[in-house]
Amino acid sequence: MTVSINYLGHATMMFRFGEVNILTDPVLSDRVLHLRRRNFSGRAWLSQQPKPDIILLSHLHLDHLHIPSLKRLPRDVPLIVPRGSGRWLGRVLCRPIIELSPGDKYDVDGVTIHVTYAEHGGSLPVISLAQGYLLEGEKLIYFPGDTDVFPQMSELTEKTIDLALIPIWGWGPTLGAGHLDPKSAAEALALLRPKHVIPIHWAAFRPIGPIWEMLSYLHTPGPKFTYYARQMAPETFIHFLEPGQDFTIPD
Repeated sequence: MTVSINYLGHATMMFRFGEVNILTDPVLSDRVLHLRRRNFSGRAWLSQQPKPDIILLSHLHLDHLHIPSLKRLPRDVPLIVPRGSGRWLGRVLCRPIIELSPGDKYDVDGVTIHVTYAEHGGSLPVISLAQGYLLEGEKLIYFPGDTDVFPQMSELTEKTIDLALIPIWGWGPTLGAGHLDPKSAAEALALLRPKHVIPIHWAAFRPIGPIWEMLSYLHTPGPKFTYYARQMAPETFIHFLEPGQDFTIPD
């Protein structure tokens, strides 16, 4: 079975385990509030993707939860959300909603979705709900959503992770609590020890206005992460994806 990923940017990607398609944190618009997508069109990307079998939502911050994007997707596709958020989301979405907590698992045609802890939060009870996912099929993939590094990362699984998607920054020039920067992302990599890593959650959006293109945070997190990762986890292969690019996990 071929296991691959197609990356739109930030935390939106389609995982393909053979014929099983799993979509994460779909933000498909080219503009979200004061943010503008920098490159590949979300609408164009969606037109090139297969219908997802399930959608994973890591948390309810607006750069991950985008209601117009979810309404654009087929209504019969279930949405997995953090437990405690389903009642609120059910008021605005007409689709099956499955609430899960860290430690739970859910099977989709031979692919097991394990829900994992995430060190993230917010100012309101529902907004503070956050989790990551381990996708286990022919390959094992870790999608953490938004998280800071936490010691238990090394205990997420007894198996070797084939691919980890690791956030290395955000959409603005500064980071709040509960996020990874290039150095802490490398620290997370050292705990996880995956075979391959794709840095995500950086350089996809910027505030409106061309002046933002001149700021270093859109360009330097990738090279900085590579520098730290080669020191802390030299055995892991690093792959940078452009929006719309595929990556097939090697055997």
